[in-house]
Amino acid sequence: MAKKSEETPETTSQEVVGKGHPTPSRKEREAANKRPLVPDDRKEARRLERARMNEERNRARIGLASGDERYLPLRDRGPQKKYARDYVDARYNVGELMVPFMFLVIIMTFIPSLPVQESSFLVLWTFFFIALTDVMILSIRLRKKMTEKFGSIDKGVRWYAGMRSLQMRPLRLPKPQVGRRQFPS
Repeated sequence: MAKKSEETPETTSQEVVGKGHPTPSRKEREAANKRPLVPDDRKEARRLERARMNEERNRARIGLASGDERYLPLRDRGPQKKYARDYVDARYNVGELMVPFMFLVIIMTFIPSLPVQESSFLVLWTFFFIALTDVMILSIRLRKKMTEKFGSIDKGVRWYAGMRSLQMRPLRLPKPQVGRRQFPS
């Protein structure tokens, strides 16, 4: 672009071609880009950085809990995973009771009676197989519903739903977005 120079007796009606200022030397450019490696007040800089990181972590934690796609890990992203999460959260799952039931069995093993201990393990294995059957039923129903809705199912979605159904509802991440019996359409 051509700029008009300041009017002087010699350049009254002439146009200056170029940028209008001399190219800075390498030394001048390096000095302009130079920043200190260590800030002047290191304690203050560390405090500000820690506060910024805490704020970022809190935002990510809240985003993950609320199911915001930007903050979800890759294993939880996508419309099919969201559908599977909502479907699992809407139903009553036998697997949700697995952890409390295991604690009960552990407590029962401290009872000195051998028949009580043996029966507690037998009941635990029975409960485990019931939970596994429930996960298989979930998988079959979810495959049918998702095939109707999406046409096909991504790899790992049924496994994802099965693992989510074995977690206790209050401990699931992302937190359940639907109530019981509010199945996704």
